[in-house]
Amino acid sequence: MTTASVTGLVLDLVGTFAFALNGALTAVRAARLDIVGVVTLGMITAIGGGVLRDVLLGALPPATFNDWRYLVVAAGGGLIAFALSRQLERLATPINVFDALGLSLFAVTGATKALEFGAGFGQAILLGGVTAVGGGTLRDVLVRRVPTVLSSELYAIPALLGAGVVVAGARVGVNILLASLVGAALCLVVRLLGLGFRLDAPHPPGRGGAGGSPDEPEDSERDR
Repeated sequence: MTTASVTGLVLDLVGTFAFALNGALTAVRAARLDIVGVVTLGMITAIGGGVLRDVLLGALPPATFNDWRYLVVAAGGGLIAFALSRQLERLATPINVFDALGLSLFAVTGATKALEFGAGFGQAILLGGVTAVGGGTLRDVLVRRVPTVLSSELYAIPALLGAGVVVAGARVGVNILLASLVGAALCLVVRLLGLGFRLDAPHPPGRGGAGGSPDEPEDSERDR
C-alpha cells in the first residue's frame, strides 16, 4: 500500500470509531436500547455513509464488507459506548468533538474516493457530504427524530466545505494528502464553531430554528 492509501485507511478507521461511539451513545440516551440495539445503531452510524457512497459509485461490494477492520472498529466503538455509557455521559463535550472529527474525516475520505472512481468535481463534493452525514441521518431516522443534518448546528455545510477543499486541491494539482488535511481541519473548525456558538444554517424568513423562533409559541400551544 502507498503512504496515501495507508493514511486514507487510518483516517477512515478513526472516523468509523468516532461515529460508532456517537451513534451508540445516541442509542443509550435517546432510545434506551439493549446491547444488540446499541451496537447495531453504532455500526449503522459508523458505516452507513460509506456504504451509501460506495453504492452510488458502483464500488461493490462496499469497502466495509471487503475489509474486516471496518466492522471490528465499528463494533468496538459500539461496545465501548455500551459498557462505559455512564462515564461517557459526563464527557458530552469530548464526544461532540469526536463526532466533529468523524464528520471531518469522512467528508474528505468520501470526496477522495469519489475522485479516485472518476466522479466529477461537483459529484465528489456531494459524495463527500453523503459519506459524512449519511450514517448519522440513518441513525436519527431509526430512533425517530429529525435528522441532525436538517435541524442542528452547522453539520452538512462543514462537511461540504471540507469535501470542497479536497476537490479544489485536486483540480489545481495540490497533493491530495495535504488537501485532505486542510479540508478536514476546515470542516472540524466550522463544525465546532457551530456547536460552541449554536450557529444554524439559514432558516426561512420569520422562522427560528428547528424548535421555532423564541417569539413564537410551539404548535401544540397555539392549538390549545
